[in-house]
Order: sequence, then structure tokens, then C-alpha cells
Amino acid sequence: MENKPVFKFEDLMVYQKALDFVDLAYEVSKSFPKSELYNLTSQFKRAAVSIPLNIAEGSGDTNAQFNRFLEIARGSVKEYVVCSTIAKRQGFINHEKDLDNRIKLAELSKMISSLKKYLKK
Repeated sequence: MENKPVFKFEDLMVYQKALDFVDLAYEVSKSFPKSELYNLTSQFKRAAVSIPLNIAEGSGDTNAQFNRFLEIARGSVKEYVVCSTIAKRQGFINHEKDLDNRIKLAELSKMISSLKKYLKK
């Protein structure tokens, strides 16, 4: 049985893409050393999870408020870029995985920016 969205934000493509990215972040961070569980692994996941959380939290509010939450989501995208860079530099992920993260994050960032422009109309 297919789940039908109950909340309007669940229909947003950017929200769906953000959830897909969370899945990727959880998968990628599984390979991190156990010693990083409360450090980079935790930050990696929190940055990823913050993206759809802020999209959901801002939706249904005023356009100005939604824009503010979308800006926070975009900040989390940048935070994840730094986490990915650190993971690569520490040898937890390879160059290809870092590049894959960045490509997906760039797409998410563009989608967030497009939604922000739409809300300003």
C-alpha cells in the first residue's frame, strides 16, 4: 500500500530529494570509524537531517518564514559539504564519494534557491 502525503510539504520535490540525501548520508557514514561515532559521524547525519527538517518546519508558514527556514536548510547543505571534505581528508571516504555528495548537494541547493525565488513572487 502506497503512502499518500498527509502534509503539503511531503509533495515538494525538494523535500523528497532531501530525504533521499539523508539516506545517502546514513549509508556513507556507516563506513566511518567507530571512534568518530560522536564526532564527525554524528555531525554528518545531523547536517543531512537538518535539510528536510527545515523544509518541513517552514512550509505552511508565511512565505517570509518559509524563506528563513529554506535559508537554514541551505546552510545545512554547506555544513555537509565541509563534513564531506573532512571525511575525504581523513580517509573515511574516497574522492568519488565526496564528488557524488557534492553533486547531490549542488542539486539540492539549486532546488532550495528556486523555491525561495518562487516564494518571493
